[in-house]
Amino acid sequence: MSGFLLMGFSDNHELQILHAFLFLVTYLLGSAGNFTIITITTLDPQLQSPMYYFLKHLSLLDLSSLSVTVPQSIANSLAGSGYISSTQCMLQVFFFTAFACSEMAILTVMSYDRYVAICFPLHYEVIMSPRKSMWAVVAVWLSGGISGTLYTATIFSTRFCRAKIIHQFFCDVPQLLKLSCPNDYFAMMGEFVLMSALGFACFIGIVLSYVHIFSTVFRMPSAEGRSKVFSTYQIMIAIYIFFSIVEMFRESSQMSIIQGHALYPRENGDAC
Repeated sequence: MSGFLLMGFSDNHELQILHAFLFLVTYLLGSAGNFTIITITTLDPQLQSPMYYFLKHLSLLDLSSLSVTVPQSIANSLAGSGYISSTQCMLQVFFFTAFACSEMAILTVMSYDRYVAICFPLHYEVIMSPRKSMWAVVAVWLSGGISGTLYTATIFSTRFCRAKIIHQFFCDVPQLLKLSCPNDYFAMMGEFVLMSALGFACFIGIVLSYVHIFSTVFRMPSAEGRSKVFSTYQIMIAIYIFFSIVEMFRESSQMSIIQGHALYPRENGDAC
């Protein structure tokens, strides 16, 4: 088979139709919400500050991430086929990793923006000028493109020794690593360690920014001032960070399993 087989959630056709319907509803709701944010922050002249400029690009990245995987999954469920070509799988890996890395990068920029706005309000317009904000967004998109290119080139330059069956509804990187040969797996580890270190550095930057923000807020004498800072925007970022931590631990456990397959292929019944 030249492509891959996506197992999805179930082999039952009725359940596949149900999954397609649920995914479609989720995709439409997510797309509508992100598209609304993009439209409002673009057209409303009062929402042209750097915070809303970054929020617009975060919504654009979120909308793009949804569009990479969900429509393909809906089409496969309706058709009753989990086949995906190598080219489609390669494009999914590239765009999904690129948008995911860009989202982490822009969250880091947004946390720094809130740090400057709250901790240095008198210097905010100088530090976060429109020109600097634009270059920050350019750097975010470039970092995602470079990360996606490195991930894709590393994964698809390896050999796949096992059956090309992916136990996921899209071409997930850990699942693809399970299919690689042990020798190629160890050759790829340097790249993934580097990218993981960069992602962890972004996460530490976000946490440090919010530690400074919360410490500044708690020193505010006015209760009204504190309530303005703890806005929906802050809560949304906190929720995103929480689920990012959960996903990080999930991916770490999967990587440990993959490493076990690579180290002891015969003991696990996965000899090449």
